Amino acid sequence: MGLTLAEKILSEHAGREVHAGELAIVAVDVCLTQDGTGPLAVRQLEKLGMVKAANPERTVLFIDHSAPSARRELSNDHMLLRDFASKTGACLSDVGDGVCHQVISERWLKPGDVLIGADSHTCTGGAMAAFSTGMGSTDVAVGIAFGKTWMRVPETIRVNLTGQFSRGVYAKDLMLFLIGKITTDGANYMALEFGGPAADAMPHYERMVLANMAVEAGAKTGLFSSDGQTRLFLESQDRGKDYRPIKPDPDAVYSRVVDIDLSKLVPIVSFPHTVDNVRTIDEAKGEKIDQVFIGTCTNGRIEDLRVAASILKGKKRHPHTRLLIIPASRAVYGQAIKEGLITIFNDAGASINTPGCGPCVGVHMGILGDGEKCLSTMNRNFKGRMGNPEGFIYLASPATCAASAIAGEIVDPREVM
Repeated sequence: MGLTLAEKILSEHAGREVHAGELAIVAVDVCLTQDGTGPLAVRQLEKLGMVKAANPERTVLFIDHSAPSARRELSNDHMLLRDFASKTGACLSDVGDGVCHQVISERWLKPGDVLIGADSHTCTGGAMAAFSTGMGSTDVAVGIAFGKTWMRVPETIRVNLTGQFSRGVYAKDLMLFLIGKITTDGANYMALEFGGPAADAMPHYERMVLANMAVEAGAKTGLFSSDGQTRLFLESQDRGKDYRPIKPDPDAVYSRVVDIDLSKLVPIVSFPHTVDNVRTIDEAKGEKIDQVFIGTCTNGRIEDLRVAASILKGKKRHPHTRLLIIPASRAVYGQAIKEGLITIFNDAGASINTPGCGPCVGVHMGILGDGEKCLSTMNRNFKGRMGNPEGFIYLASPATCAASAIAGEIVDPREVM
């Protein structure tokens, strides 16, 4: 019986062939924590007397959720992470370096890896054909110390993609459509495996959007094959030597198959307070917006900023709508400066902030007021997600967000592109 991508990668790391439903102890290649969950992991290791990292050069502590720090308590947690990195030789990604899921893909992750992270969107790494999954802080702490973890091998939903995106439609629209179709618990503890001719042609940055939001359907990971698009991304990061091809077996067994024709999709907006509360752009337009946020591990890459800049160039944000731009990493920020995108955003009246998570986690840099509405490229719109349970969050693509920032209300990006 053939193996899915999840089964194939986990079999390599378990030292035996494993199939969906089995329990397996697997070797871990990369571990990550961030400043919200990392201090919990470090303190747990201190309690256990195991202040060590089995693989320090691929154990990465990120300071990205409150970067720069918003409170003294968070500053003290940052000190704890820096101290642990110093003691163990683990890597530290400090303030301004960027969001963990973006930076781990730029610098550390390789096809075929197993990555565990104390952050639910660790699944972003599946775009690299790496089995990447979020875990609790204690589980990740043990993975850091011993270089292994246990898990149940997940069943897999195969998502077959055909056709091509129409103008103004992007990977974010596709993922919101998919989550609306299967619901936020439609893939609980399963792998989403993306394939088909459209997936094969999809560039790495779009794959990262889909893998990133797999957890919003309840999935443990979201996976793509490693192929020419993967090679191109690694070469763009001067890591071409890390490439190797990985794909599922042709006779792999899936729990379910979902077919989607990209050419039939339109821009999609997710309404509060669940990601699967989706509406087409015709159903969504006209909703007044107080704040627009473009960035995050979902849509803060250079390609996303280019789309936003192409719409905002020579225009101004609506006087009643704030516009926040946060690049996903220092590398993305630097490229945006070189290309003049930052000037375009500044001229449009945007606030450009330090690479990191910012308002996505509701700690600082854009917390909503009571009753305010934010249209964002982030991945979650749960009640209170942006720091205020009385706020309202809508999710959309960078194109829809940029166009709506100009109008002060949700609009169809195709009308201004």
